[in-house]
Amino acid sequence: MQLFLAPMEGVVDHQVRDILSALGGLDGCVTEFIRVTQNTLPRRVFRRYAPELDHQCLTPSGTPVKVQLLGGQPEPLALNAQRAVRAGATAIDLNFGCPAKTVNNSDGGACLLRTPERVYGIVAAVRAALPASIPVSAKIRLGFDDTSRYLENALAVADAGASELTVHARTKRDGYRPPAYWEYIARIREALSIPVIANGEIWSPEDWERCRSVTGCDRFMLGRGLLARPDLARAIKARFTGEAYTPMPWAEVCQLLHAYYRLSQPHYPTKHSGNRIKQWLMYLQREYPQAATFFENIKREREPARLEAAFRAAA
Repeated sequence: MQLFLAPMEGVVDHQVRDILSALGGLDGCVTEFIRVTQNTLPRRVFRRYAPELDHQCLTPSGTPVKVQLLGGQPEPLALNAQRAVRAGATAIDLNFGCPAKTVNNSDGGACLLRTPERVYGIVAAVRAALPASIPVSAKIRLGFDDTSRYLENALAVADAGASELTVHARTKRDGYRPPAYWEYIARIREALSIPVIANGEIWSPEDWERCRSVTGCDRFMLGRGLLARPDLARAIKARFTGEAYTPMPWAEVCQLLHAYYRLSQPHYPTKHSGNRIKQWLMYLQREYPQAATFFENIKREREPARLEAAFRAAA
């Protein structure tokens, strides 16, 4: 059984990958999407999204990282996949699932699910452009407006030569509203000969167990659930092996947040200081009531000294 960290744009940067993979339980990560238009991107762009490229595409704790590309044109995606591999990428993932309006209005993400033949063409072009030793995978939703072509899209990915498919069990129209329709993943898994990764609404070990039962999958991707509960992968692995597990207490979560603040703070001007922490606290409120109190205490703070004091008080 394997667990992967989802590529959440604007949320899961390399520092978050570092922190969450170091906690244990994760078998892989995927970068935020790198948008591809008509241009061939320079190495510095790939390194900005994936500093792990300089370290065999591993997080500091040794967890593999895939580089994800997003776009609507086969040739530019193929050329940029080659560039990414030359920069150090050991696996390429293709984004057909992003529901953001700006992305879909720019011929990227979930809008491509309306035309499975385009999905096939993109995956096939990228697969053909890379050495056989470099895996090519893709992530899809169940569709754009509806699920009418969910299986066509899944088959297009597999038939084009992908080695693995992640399925977010909602349409673009569904966004992130519950529920996730895991039963569709089960049908996809039965129809495909490549591994299928189940994604959507896994917030707890109990959710994971239900998802496994419905889908029959042995690979799962965690997104918002892992931000709400940073030790979720560890807890799921313990449930899988039958080991007893004590959830991470708030004091340890607060230490983790403090470490992330210190890592991220130098990269932002003072007026944005703490913004990433505040964003993460919004997810943590689901599992930790203390996170709501902490957020209220710092939501207007910008000065590093005041934020440091708030962390000391919350610990």
